[in-house]
Amino acid sequence: MGSTLQIEATDGTGRFTAYVALPPGGHGPAVVIGQEIFGVNANIRAVADRYAAEGYVAIAPDLFWRLEPGVELGYTGADREKAFALFDRFDVDKGIADIGATLDAARRMPEVDATAGAGFVGFCLGGRLAYLTAAHSDVACAVGYYGVGIEHLLDEAASIRGRLVLHIAEADAFCPAEARAALLAGLGGRPNIELYSYPGCEHAFARTGSRHYDQAAAELAHQRSLAALRREIGPR
Repeated sequence: MGSTLQIEATDGTGRFTAYVALPPGGHGPAVVIGQEIFGVNANIRAVADRYAAEGYVAIAPDLFWRLEPGVELGYTGADREKAFALFDRFDVDKGIADIGATLDAARRMPEVDATAGAGFVGFCLGGRLAYLTAAHSDVACAVGYYGVGIEHLLDEAASIRGRLVLHIAEADAFCPAEARAALLAGLGGRPNIELYSYPGCEHAFARTGSRHYDQAAAELAHQRSLAALRREIGPR
């Protein structure tokens, strides 16, 4: 069972919550989990739990708190419509600031090995935020799954100091062929950036229970993510 962490926003506008899952030994490097547009729901908590089982202090902040605290949505019908409405209103710059506040809070946790560096793993909206977190923070390793709109942000790549891993679904309707080509052209060949494409996979291929879930691809992506995180921050 996880716990809840209260985090103070850096702009002084309030506090937001984060779901925290601890590793078996109770101590390890910090990995922030970036939510989809559906909030910190059961799926995102399960992702945090899995990273905790791998040895990380996994922290999933509520990035929609400025719009509506505690959003937990399903994937169909009115919930899906609400998720996209929240996404349309989401302030990316404030979201990045809240991720920075989460990283700062993580480093102050006694359970976190603050000497190891921190990681970020995000999905969908969190996949885009993984790219921006890599460019706007000192995170040692950022991993993004099927992030949308990164092809419009390629000028940010020059600011990436740590390692960035992007998992790209080749059949992703939200990231068409021309966008994928722009990503590969703009980011490929950089020594600190790993790009992985998954043929035949659609958006949310790594979300358990999704109609697009692809177990083989999801497991391969997870192992690649773990390899990058362990190389950069441990646990060793």
